[in-house]
Amino acid sequence: MTILDGKKVSNDIKEEIAVEVSKMVANGEKTPHLAAILVGTDGASMTYVNAKVKACEKIGFNSTLIDLPEETTEAVLLEKIQELNTNDDIDGFIVQLPLPKHIDEQKVLMAIDPDKDVDGFHPTNVGRMALDLPTFLPATPFGILELLERYDVETSGKNVVVMGRSHIVGRPMSILMSQKRKAGDATVTVVHSRTKNLADITRSADIIVAAIGISEYLTGDMVKDGVVIIDVGITRVPDETKKAGYRLAGDVDFASVSPKASYITPVPGGVGPMTIAMLLKNTLLARERHG
Repeated sequence: MTILDGKKVSNDIKEEIAVEVSKMVANGEKTPHLAAILVGTDGASMTYVNAKVKACEKIGFNSTLIDLPEETTEAVLLEKIQELNTNDDIDGFIVQLPLPKHIDEQKVLMAIDPDKDVDGFHPTNVGRMALDLPTFLPATPFGILELLERYDVETSGKNVVVMGRSHIVGRPMSILMSQKRKAGDATVTVVHSRTKNLADITRSADIIVAAIGISEYLTGDMVKDGVVIIDVGITRVPDETKKAGYRLAGDVDFASVSPKASYITPVPGGVGPMTIAMLLKNTLLARERHG
């Protein structure tokens, strides 16, 4: 069994980007600049955004964090987005999700300039992805593809089961894995909460991408020997033995599934670090596009 080490691969990618940035600076070109808008004080979102800012510093990017209070109105947020859209110094930006309940997420995503949408969530970029045209790929699916490629995991002709149909992971993952690419050419099945005989389907899978949002849902009796497991989930599970009072668990029951797996991502340290690395890669791409 091989652990797909997202932490190591993401660090490799960051080093590769840092080399590109130093070349840009040496040539007198503009330094890539990533901005993030954070609304409210959601703990996981704050941790994630801070990790993005630190990663920018490490590789030589400029970064801007726009921290807005929970009660920020939709109109004010849309104004901030318009400011970033028209600011030539900003190459790419993200609005950290989830947003407070009183703000329409779809309206916010639609307001972002597709050329600066380094999260790859704007309908223009989603459409370009579906048509296999050059675009910003959503960071988490992009990270999974990169992980599979760098570990030379064979995907061509394989049965891939994607658990979950979210616009952020499940849906784009199913499209990308079926396309002609190195980590692609697979036969993809999407399963979700309404799927009947789910375990029968997962047992026939060569590769499973678990993004269903239920901690330790996929167990050893639901997979076959030699399966490749990509665990996208991350949930705080109460645990008295831990100092923090909780432990982080994925959508896969690691203890029962890992003995059967040929490759598996850990939680934490698997898909999570890759998401940030690919966001940086998209920002570099945005910077190169803007000339």
